[in-house]
Amino acid sequence: MKFCALSILILLLHHGCSSDATLPELKGRKVLIVFGGWEGHEPAGYVDLLLPWLQAEGAVTDTTRSLDIYTDEAYMKSVDLVIQIFTMAEITSEQEKGLLNAVMNGTGLAGWHGGLADSFRNNPAYQYMVGGQWVAHPGGVIGYTVNITDHDDPVTRGLADFRMHSEQYYMHVDPNVKVLATTAFSADHDYWVDGCTMPVVWKKMYGKGRVFYSSLGHVTEDMEVHEALEILKRGIRWSSASKYEPTEELVSPVY
Repeated sequence: MKFCALSILILLLHHGCSSDATLPELKGRKVLIVFGGWEGHEPAGYVDLLLPWLQAEGAVTDTTRSLDIYTDEAYMKSVDLVIQIFTMAEITSEQEKGLLNAVMNGTGLAGWHGGLADSFRNNPAYQYMVGGQWVAHPGGVIGYTVNITDHDDPVTRGLADFRMHSEQYYMHVDPNVKVLATTAFSADHDYWVDGCTMPVVWKKMYGKGRVFYSSLGHVTEDMEVHEALEILKRGIRWSSASKYEPTEELVSPVY
């Protein structure tokens, strides 16, 4: 695991300039990482992975294992971006209100896999903000393809379709998110979802706050896939700029 994390960190730092130049920089941005919940998603490992890169990019970083930080209104107003890695947990009404209000007023939110989209199963208002909720991963850890569907957006521009060997997330998704990448399910495990196309990467607005999500990243080893890591880095950069760039019109209905 240490070798894996070191190799990914080298990729993070070595390829730091490979992101699309039109994305905002992290220099001077205040980034809060909130991590905890189910240990199977390696929350501390992801902190160890991302923190050196964020600091190398010039971000001002804080980390905490406590959701109580969301109740500190003055502090949350000072935060440019929350990166949350918190799976299968419970959040109080005060904590949830603090997070939702911060994002509504311009704090960005970024996350991946269950750390953002399977955090609080009993909180539909939180899920409304995120834009989706995990419900299944047929077959567990399997091989599957991620298809880039938006080749113009700076988060996915220049990237080609790629393969993953991980959990393929089946999700309930807000139809108004801007989808950047998808995956297709087969009949190998649950035959009734054969051919279903599911969003993998999306961006959206919640009030004035930018929200970025990728379903990739069950464990840190998944970030050895260059495209998965690059999408995450770019999404973090994009979502950090809510307070500094114009609000984007991202509603893209499919019905």
